[in-house]
Amino acid sequence: MRVVYLKELRDLLRDRRTIISMIVVPMVVLPALIVAISKMATNVIGRAREETAKVMVMGGEDSPGTLSALRSLKSIQIVPTRADFTNEISEKKIGAAVEVPPGFDAAVAGGRSAGDVRIFTYTGDLKSGIAADSLERFFRQRKEEEVGRRLDERHVSKILLTPFSIDRTNVASAKKLTGNLLGMILPYMVILMCMTGAIYPSVDLTAGEKERGTLEALLCAPVPRTQLVAGKVLVVLTVSVTTALLSIFSNGVALLLVKGMTMAARGGGSPLAMALDPASLAWVAVIMIPMAIFVSALMVCAGLFARSVKEANTYVQPMLFLAILPAAAGGLPGVEMNYRLAFIPVFNVSVVSKEILSGVFHWNQIALVFCVMAVYAVAANIAAILLFKRESVLFRT
Repeated sequence: MRVVYLKELRDLLRDRRTIISMIVVPMVVLPALIVAISKMATNVIGRAREETAKVMVMGGEDSPGTLSALRSLKSIQIVPTRADFTNEISEKKIGAAVEVPPGFDAAVAGGRSAGDVRIFTYTGDLKSGIAADSLERFFRQRKEEEVGRRLDERHVSKILLTPFSIDRTNVASAKKLTGNLLGMILPYMVILMCMTGAIYPSVDLTAGEKERGTLEALLCAPVPRTQLVAGKVLVVLTVSVTTALLSIFSNGVALLLVKGMTMAARGGGSPLAMALDPASLAWVAVIMIPMAIFVSALMVCAGLFARSVKEANTYVQPMLFLAILPAAAGGLPGVEMNYRLAFIPVFNVSVVSKEILSGVFHWNQIALVFCVMAVYAVAANIAAILLFKRESVLFRT
């Protein structure tokens, strides 16, 4: 088993494609994409906030005070009114429009209800949202000023409108805050990278050997089929786990850079206190071991059953997508582990890892998930061994 493992691993590392998929992609390509996209998004949002939004005002001819105050805003530019203002907003020619009810200033000054101020916007468009926010802040401020003036005229304290205040205090430690955040991201990333890292070596060590014609020579060696399969699965496991670890490290560095760029774009600020819990990370690593073995053996099964590399990829790629859905679902807020969910592969690992990182240790459920995934891993390895022992499968045409 050791000889097979070292031989296969050495052959893989000599292949440039292995280096690209295991090191270059997780360490360079993915972090570069994260930083580049975040930098682009930060620049786009920054430029949108710096631009003067075009706004159309309907009505307000009898409210010169409000119109004058609107024109004095530096964040908006009032454009001539048109009947098809909704099309103007939809086609992004203007950012937003506001409809001032008739007699607005007179009603406000007389202490009466001035009606509804309607703001028309393009929901989902960045520039339209910024324009609508400027208009909403303007009218909210005027409303507060008018309420204050009416109270002063009646010699009523403003405290009358705010009999009490609400203060929300966080009691969770920095470790729990970090764990909740990582619990929604880290298990999904580990599972995804384990699957991604296992694709190329599993296909190359099985269907690739069939195409190269080296499988026959390997089968002639005086090595039991069980040890041959175990050596190949260990190679796939090594590449898979290495890819996941390198990806987590590099993406973590990239996220720190993105956080720094975001804070700089916002003008700084006090960041939330964050702290990692090494014990929780260690338990997540333990719970991931049988899952990684299960994935590696399953990939080897797909490669052994395939006639060619192309056919193997058609089997392996759907497996990747089938694993993404339960891994992502397990990280959703509100999803909690129970004894029925513990038997769903991949999903159970994602959920229990999220709870461990959040500081929730239900040892019965953790042990059950570990044992269930260990059983699945053993079953997948047995299936790979049985396939490898059947020459009708290995050499089917």
